Amino acid sequence: MPTLAFGVWQIPDGEGCVNAVRSALELGYRHIDTAQAYGNEASVGRALRDSGVPREEVYITTKFDPSRRDPAAEAEQSLKRLSLDHVDLYLVHWPQGGPTRAWSGMERTREIGYATSIGVSNFNVSDLEAVFSAAVVAPAVNQVQLSPFEYRRALIEGCRQRGVAIEAYSPLGTGQHLSNETVREVGRRLGRSPAQVLLRWGLQHELTVIPKSTHRDRIDENAQIFDFYLSDQDMNELDALDQTGGTDRAVERPWWR
Repeated sequence: MPTLAFGVWQIPDGEGCVNAVRSALELGYRHIDTAQAYGNEASVGRALRDSGVPREEVYITTKFDPSRRDPAAEAEQSLKRLSLDHVDLYLVHWPQGGPTRAWSGMERTREIGYATSIGVSNFNVSDLEAVFSAAVVAPAVNQVQLSPFEYRRALIEGCRQRGVAIEAYSPLGTGQHLSNETVREVGRRLGRSPAQVLLRWGLQHELTVIPKSTHRDRIDENAQIFDFYLSDQDMNELDALDQTGGTDRAVERPWWR
């Protein structure tokens, strides 16, 4: 699973999404993250076809909308929209109806061959415990909001103890974290942008990071994070920005209840 992904949350279906994903692929991204709830899977599929990049070189993630009933049936519809025969990763988008409600359907989706790997998103440590207790196939991934400002240490540790890979969505705080003075100062010391600092922080915590932009220059800038390092001092200063108290919870205010 490539550790840099291009996310398409809040990019409307249509030319804007197609162009953004195609730009990302042209600029070297090889992991695209979408979801049924985003409503733009068709644009992702079109961009992949238009890019000319071979399917086997691109890691595609989509997510089951748990307001729907059957993960396998919804995955089949996702594949039609994406014009693919499988996705590389299929996640339960949030634990609506309880953490185990959709899991047997997720396992069935993998067994059918619609998804190579299955996992979860927005799951607390306690949610993971419930899934592991009921699972035949354990979740491979937990995708949650992570950044220096949402440094959920106990959640990260709980995932690692269970062998669950961790993906960080909204690593830039939907742009809100870019103006923070600590982030900017670290960037000034290194000659790097605030976005690059935030994304590099995620990589050095062994997270997969999922930035999003519709601007080609920013998409390119966000990919330039593999040729520099944050020092221990840099990392400590960024870690100290956490506002969650190192929680084991994935979200502070669940929206699905």
